[in-house]
Amino acid sequence: MKSFERLVLAYLKNITGPLLDPLQFAYRANRSVDDAVNMGLHFILQHLDKAGTYVRLLFVDFSLAFNTIIPTLLQTKLTQLSVPSSICQWITSFLTDRHQLVKLGKFTSYSRTSSTGAPQGCVLSPLLFSLYTNDCTSTDPSVKLLKFADDTTVIGLIQYGDESAYRQEVEQLAAWCSLNNLELNTLKTVEMIVDFRRNTPALPPLTITVPTVESCRFLGTTISQDLKWDTQTPLSKRPNKNCTSFGS
Repeated sequence: MKSFERLVLAYLKNITGPLLDPLQFAYRANRSVDDAVNMGLHFILQHLDKAGTYVRLLFVDFSLAFNTIIPTLLQTKLTQLSVPSSICQWITSFLTDRHQLVKLGKFTSYSRTSSTGAPQGCVLSPLLFSLYTNDCTSTDPSVKLLKFADDTTVIGLIQYGDESAYRQEVEQLAAWCSLNNLELNTLKTVEMIVDFRRNTPALPPLTITVPTVESCRFLGTTISQDLKWDTQTPLSKRPNKNCTSFGS
């Protein structure tokens, strides 16, 4: 079955590749986690070069992301991405009426039928989730919605204290999640503020209640609000300045 999935995967990538959100970095040729991190830092640093600027970063965590895909909604999205109807129908059939059970030693649970979500461990599941969330994008150029599969980061590039676009995009993201059966995990979703202005007034909280942190893991890299690498590279692991370092 996985061999057949790989054939469908290659076919889907070929069709949908040119239509994918440019800020989706997962499962695309010549793109990686490093590219996503570098692009995010580029947006932040380039913006902070301007006067009266700061950045609000919302690191979004979805609850059971892959398990929330609604096959009928996915089929509509695939049709909009020019995927042939026969492939759409096969994917819908692949995701519906799946029999699942749990086996532990000699004990086996009752079988349950599931028609929501993508099966764990399947070749197609990560790409299907990326296609499912492809229409979740920012409509304002001052807000970047950067994605790597189910890792989503909202980058608000704010100038002169005008947060209206950022706040609107966060509200639209919450509304999109509600319409697409995705739930924001407010226990793991956090916000970080990067502000190098001399006078930094207290900023009003978002409409969704999330904690504010001083640093956060961003696709395997620790980003701190001062944009230094102290938390990523502890002092004990830094190379001696009198020695030559041949790698990280």
